[in-house]
Amino acid sequence: MELFIQILVDNPDSWIIPYARKLVDLLSSKYKCHMISEHHEIMNGDILVLLSCEKKLKDEYLGLNKNNFVVHESDLPRGKGWSPLTWQIIEGNRDVCICLFEAAGDIDSGDIYEKKVMKFSGHELIDELRDIQGQATIDIIMSVIERYPNIKGVKQSGEETFYKKRTPKDSELDISKTLKEQFNLLRVVDNDRYPAFFIRDGVKYILKIQKAK
Repeated sequence: MELFIQILVDNPDSWIIPYARKLVDLLSSKYKCHMISEHHEIMNGDILVLLSCEKKLKDEYLGLNKNNFVVHESDLPRGKGWSPLTWQIIEGNRDVCICLFEAAGDIDSGDIYEKKVMKFSGHELIDELRDIQGQATIDIIMSVIERYPNIKGVKQSGEETFYKKRTPKDSELDISKTLKEQFNLLRVVDNDRYPAFFIRDGVKYILKIQKAK
């Protein structure tokens, strides 16, 4: 089947970009596919895939393609909002749902086409977490597109919850707690962009974490 697929990543610094490029390579073997980085680059086509997009897409852009796919790492409608995988790792979850759904007017509210489960061992640090997430993102998109257009969305149902947007402040350690108690927080910090830190007697200290070779 002839399909024109566009992959939109509107954050040039996003960790997802290498996985988006891999996805484009995989799709390009069967379909016309390319990656774009700005909303005004969206053209009329069949499928628009939104990856790690920080800006809400206006209706005028949503109307350019037959379907607009979004990937989100929670068991929707639970866990809508920002950085759902990060928040769930901090909560201690080892089995995390990933959904592919249709973009809609309200954030993370569209019909769901497929759900899968990402499994974690509990020792992964940020780069390993992102790799599992990136591979799962590719897998779920490929799975739905390979069945296209024979896909049917299911309306979301159940309790709706939201995660807030994370800031560098969320990487702060509590010096009154043990490392064991805060290990899951250490797993999700980025040593360069938002490192772990603590404050003692008005002085801020930075902690960086990596696995021993």
